[in-house]
Amino acid sequence: MTAISTSLTIAPEGNLSRYLQEIRKFPMLGSEEEYVLAKRYRDTGDGRAADQLVTSHLRLVAKIAMGYRGYGLPVGELISEGNVGMMQAVKRFDPDRGFRLATYAMWWIRASIQEYILHSWSLVKMGTTAAQKKLFFNLRRLKGQMQAIEEGDLSPANVTHIATVLDVPENDVVNMNRRLSSPDHSLNAPVRADGDGEWQDWLVDERDDQETELAEREELGQRREMLSSALKSLNERERNILTLRRLRDNPVTLEDLSQQYGISRERVRQIEVRAFEKIQKSIRSNA
Repeated sequence: MTAISTSLTIAPEGNLSRYLQEIRKFPMLGSEEEYVLAKRYRDTGDGRAADQLVTSHLRLVAKIAMGYRGYGLPVGELISEGNVGMMQAVKRFDPDRGFRLATYAMWWIRASIQEYILHSWSLVKMGTTAAQKKLFFNLRRLKGQMQAIEEGDLSPANVTHIATVLDVPENDVVNMNRRLSSPDHSLNAPVRADGDGEWQDWLVDERDDQETELAEREELGQRREMLSSALKSLNERERNILTLRRLRDNPVTLEDLSQQYGISRERVRQIEVRAFEKIQKSIRSNA
């Protein structure tokens, strides 16, 4: 397959403003146009089709990258890494699966940026287990929710809360917080040495843009349709047990269901497991 070599690459940090203006000139693709281009690239390796897919999503990459600007790395570098993730997403995207490219690409963009941050940040000297990554990328957000950004060392109550939410040891929370603590920088500080532009100029609305919201709604709708279709493959008892055990906020106990159906708790558990396996098989088949 032909390599992707989009002509618009991320500019140095000093030209970030111009870059952000330039990427707005690329039109967003409709679902049909996106499908045709993705299919052409997958089937023929057409590099021009791949370039159109990448450039139409550069604004999405920039938006996601802006969300990681609190880790002390140049925004331009984060966007550059996000663009690499976007290219990887295009290479692996299968248009016949029914999802929009933005839905699929968001994972690749975030993964590429996060890996870059973990390997670049000198303060982070730790392993890269899933739990440690989750702590690294969620600690600042949780501190903000608790209005504890300015506290330095966290209070015992806040440490306990964060450890519980993220399911990590309290000692890991304390150590990570100390590693990430650094002096705050003024939003009025210049982006460049010559004083052209301030960091506050790049503050963005943290809410998802229309493209992201549409992609997420489409994905959620398709998942619901797949689940609804899969549930039809179960008999009435399997469907009822699976629904009451796995699809409710407060699952019904095995004991209650055993009494309802006049069978043992172990038999209820076996039916639940078998029904869940049927659902998984059906969804994989439809996907």
